[in-house]
Amino acid sequence: MFSDRPNFDTHRFSPLKITLPMLRQIGVEGIVTALHEVPNGEIWTVEAINDLKSYIESYGLRWSVVESLPVCEAIKYAGTEREQLIENYKVSLANLGKCGVKTVCYNFMPVIDWIRTDLQYPWPDGTSSLYYDRIRFAYFDIKILEREGAEKDYTEEELHKVAELDKVITETEKDDLIDTIIVKTQGFVNGNIKEGDKNPVAIFKRLLGLYKDIDRDALRENMCYFLSAIMPVCDEYGINMCVHPDDPPFQVLGLPRIVTNEEDIAWFLNAVDNPHNGLTFCAGSLSAGAHNDTRELAKKFAGRTHFVHLRSTEAMPGGNFIESSHLSGRGHLIDLIRIFEKENPGLPMRVDHGRMMLGDEDKGYNAGYSFHGRMLALAQVEGMMAVVDDEKQHKIEF
Repeated sequence: MFSDRPNFDTHRFSPLKITLPMLRQIGVEGIVTALHEVPNGEIWTVEAINDLKSYIESYGLRWSVVESLPVCEAIKYAGTEREQLIENYKVSLANLGKCGVKTVCYNFMPVIDWIRTDLQYPWPDGTSSLYYDRIRFAYFDIKILEREGAEKDYTEEELHKVAELDKVITETEKDDLIDTIIVKTQGFVNGNIKEGDKNPVAIFKRLLGLYKDIDRDALRENMCYFLSAIMPVCDEYGINMCVHPDDPPFQVLGLPRIVTNEEDIAWFLNAVDNPHNGLTFCAGSLSAGAHNDTRELAKKFAGRTHFVHLRSTEAMPGGNFIESSHLSGRGHLIDLIRIFEKENPGLPMRVDHGRMMLGDEDKGYNAGYSFHGRMLALAQVEGMMAVVDDEKQHKIEF
């Protein structure tokens, strides 16, 4: 089955809120984390890596996956400092390899990481999930960000709904959209904007401007350049690089997104055809796009998958989607577990984006990374894994 099962992502919360002993008690074996105190682009030293690794191991756990060693914007848009930043990245990778930490998740999304418009969308049972509302996002894009040419990215019907929303939306709701889209979902993932930054919209618009002349082909070329440069280090130390799919898996804000579907994944794997160049299979990100079938993608790319995020989404009318239960939705997690166990057993896995429940909303957890919600998800996934394990033992085929 999946190695280190299950893993837990620790960079989403303060150790004062969720501790390593707590994780041991709920069955966690491996930790997914990073040196978040190191500014993006600076070198991760052997000493700092070993300090964190030893701390994790002192609780009987292992540091299974780095998520993430951030790729700086200047690497993505090929800025003047790209060469030095890539050299620093290579040194950090080598140091991770020397310390025995050899799976590195990263993303190549320009400016903005994952996008939601509501961080606590209510379910009838009293829990809440992350939610993406296309019209509210369009409102942010057109009316708040005032991005040049934004209207061209939306249909006449969507533009009409934005105009109607403009008549009733409050200033508080506008501030909440800004906070949700470009602050709270970004600041705790080595993002470009942090809570407390003055005028985040102005900062965000400046960042968008860096990509004015970067289209999909240019971003692909820059990703290929980056991967080609680091593969010799990955070869030397046995490090598996695994890119996270774009979330959501479609174009936004006039920015190119290049890890959105089967064609995109095949392109970057073939462009740098090295077994250490692989995929983080995030079932939640991929399932948020109606064009993606997670089961077919898993069958096709299992061999080049190095890390798995097990979560699921439910598509809704109008291009909206919500984080669903790990037992339902378009992620089809039990089928994915069957596929990966058959095609590439031993992969590190973690659950992701749990619901807010049982008072989690008052504990200060980062969006999508509550304790009780992810503990429930962990139990659901462990149950699915037990079923698949039993099927294997009894040679039951599906």
